[in-house]
Amino acid sequence: MNTTKIAEQFEKDGYVVIEDFFADQLMTHLDNVIRHYFGDNPDFLHDDEFLEKAKTDVIPWFPQREGVHDFDTIENDQRLQALSDAILGPDWYTQYCMVMFSKKGTSGQAWHQDCPPDDPLQHNMNRLVYTSDITDEIGGQTVVVPGSHKRGVLTAGDPIGEFDDQVVLRPKKGTLVLLHGHTWHRVLPIKGAYRFSTNYRSAPNGTPDDITDVCVYRNMRYQFSTSKVIEDRTRRYPVVPRAAF
Repeated sequence: MNTTKIAEQFEKDGYVVIEDFFADQLMTHLDNVIRHYFGDNPDFLHDDEFLEKAKTDVIPWFPQREGVHDFDTIENDQRLQALSDAILGPDWYTQYCMVMFSKKGTSGQAWHQDCPPDDPLQHNMNRLVYTSDITDEIGGQTVVVPGSHKRGVLTAGDPIGEFDDQVVLRPKKGTLVLLHGHTWHRVLPIKGAYRFSTNYRSAPNGTPDDITDVCVYRNMRYQFSTSKVIEDRTRRYPVVPRAAF
């Protein structure tokens, strides 16, 4: 594994996809742990305002905070540590591990940046692990705009509209996706029974612990700690009720 080359690609594109990074047996085990925790029909965490405006039907779980240590194997993987060293620099730190679950028939996630790009040097890195295949039949593909982590704030507009230079990712079981917190990205609607991924968030030394408290969408900035819309970015695109999807 050439960590220098991967770091250069990450700096250029704002994301990197590495297939077959994790062993099939480990992915099967974690997949079963996730399925057992969520069951078939878990409840949404956020209120209706967030679900409607963000068009983000994702249910988070923080397993390590609940003493579930099955996910520590990935956290402590020496190759992942080396990649994080190469990209984030010395003394980077782990923020948290978050499993993201989406139900069948939900809208996925609208375009967003995981943290505000007001200061280009202040950002997190998502280390996304896929324990099962993301296919067109299931839906939930991740869409990114290459190089957008250098473009500043996500443009205001249609929360789920397309960009001409977007790229659709279909991660397979065992794939690792590294994603810059300023990269413009979204998740497509879920057509299969469910979709989930596991995100090991990290950040360079000196980055505030709450760097991901505010998320930038095309129609708003949302603060998770207060469950409030702190900026209405546009009134040109009215909120579409969830029942319309």
